[in-house]
Amino acid sequence: MNAAPVSAKQLLAKAREAADRAYAPYSNFSVGAAVLTAKGTVFTGCNVENASYGLAICAERNAIAGMVAASADDRTVRRVAVFSPNAAPCLPCGACRQVLREFGCQEVIVEEEGSVRIYRFGELLPHSFGPEALDR
Repeated sequence: MNAAPVSAKQLLAKAREAADRAYAPYSNFSVGAAVLTAKGTVFTGCNVENASYGLAICAERNAIAGMVAASADDRTVRRVAVFSPNAAPCLPCGACRQVLREFGCQEVIVEEEGSVRIYRFGELLPHSFGPEALDR
């Protein structure tokens, strides 16, 4: 049974809560993400930095990792909300866009000019590369 529908505003609020838990002692740039799956489940993540900068993990990829670890049959991302108290809008980086693409993300929700803004995923990663492009 699917959970009650989650609005864009509610999903963004969950991303905001996740940003409060970020570990960002080097950049002081906290980010939270909330992923809504096709079955209505929400997974959150925050960025986790490391003294070896290249080992930092973005909020979106942490949320995706939680989704994958939780279920083998609920891995399609309907939408993701991304929030940072340090920047608005806070859009996913290129690596996160590619990972979100892998799991079928359809919409990206951010705070922009004090309101909720929804982007179609194709606007953020046009002509994207996905599993179907691999020669199997």
